[in-house]
Amino acid sequence: MADLKLGKLPDRTPVKLGITLSPELHQALKAYARAYEQAYGAPEPLTELIPAMLAAFLESDRGFLRARDAALRGQQ
Repeated sequence: MADLKLGKLPDRTPVKLGITLSPELHQALKAYARAYEQAYGAPEPLTELIPAMLAAFLESDRGFLRARDAALRGQQ
């Protein structure tokens, strides 16, 4: 097996997830989408913004990252 600098790519198969939102959260998300459009000059549908928002949230949650890393180390 070759010792490549690039590791094996992760699974990129999309997963469809259905959720129910409160009316207040839905309105807040629509307001965020409007703010995004004003900031970047291009509209994006909520279906594109929400996954990016969740990923950014998870990547910034230090407690979660520590817990996830600890769990991964425990499995090795």
